[in-house]
Amino acid sequence: MLDCIKDIKFDQAGLVPAIAFDVKTGQVLMLAYMNEESLTLTLSTGYAHYYSRSRQQLWKKGETSGHLQKVLGVSLDCDGDTILLTIEQTGPACHTGEKSCFFREIDAEGCLQPREPVATIGGGMQLEYDIIAARAKEPEEGSYTNYLLTKGIDKILKKVGEETTEVVIAAKNRSREELTYETADLIYHLSVLLFEQGLTWDDIGAEIVKRRAKAYCLK
Repeated sequence: MLDCIKDIKFDQAGLVPAIAFDVKTGQVLMLAYMNEESLTLTLSTGYAHYYSRSRQQLWKKGETSGHLQKVLGVSLDCDGDTILLTIEQTGPACHTGEKSCFFREIDAEGCLQPREPVATIGGGMQLEYDIIAARAKEPEEGSYTNYLLTKGIDKILKKVGEETTEVVIAAKNRSREELTYETADLIYHLSVLLFEQGLTWDDIGAEIVKRRAKAYCLK
C-alpha cells in the first residue's frame, strides 16, 4: 500500500477524481477517476492510468490512441478528495479530438458556446515552437519559417539581433502596443533559433527553475 493512501479520501466506490493539468499550456485538460491500483500504476510507470466507471476497469490514457499523458507531478488537495496530475500531453486529451475536454463554455443565457483558447505565455511559446517544428518536418511554399531554416544560423541570428533592437526601441517609446508586438516577434525568432540548435523552451524553463531553486534553497 502506498504511504499516501491514508490521506486520500476515496468515495464509497473506492474512487477519487483526478484532474489532468498541462504543464506546457496551463490548461486543465480533463477529469477522470482513479482507484488505488490506477494511482499506484501512475506513480510507478510515470504515465497516467485511470479507472473507468462505465467499463469498470483500469485504463492507461492514450494506450490505444497514442495520446499519452506523461506525469510530471501528483498533488493532493487540502481536503484529500481530489488529485491533480501535472502532465505533458501528447496530442489531444479529449476523445473528440479537442485539446481539452473543456472546449465549451456556458454563456450568460445558459447556452453552450465554443470556448476561446486561454492565452498564456507558456501556451503561446509552445504553439510557436510546435508550428516551427511542423514547418521543418513538412515545408510549405512561401513559409517564412522555412526560409529562415534554409538560410541557416547566420540569418537567424541576424533576425534575433534586429528584433531585440526593435524591443528596445518599443520600450524607449513607452508604447505598450508596440512593445507587445515586438516582444512576440522576438519570441518567434528565438523559437526558431532554439529549434535550429536542438533546444526547446522546456530546456530554458528547466534552467530557470534550477536557478530559482538555488536562490531559494529549494531541494
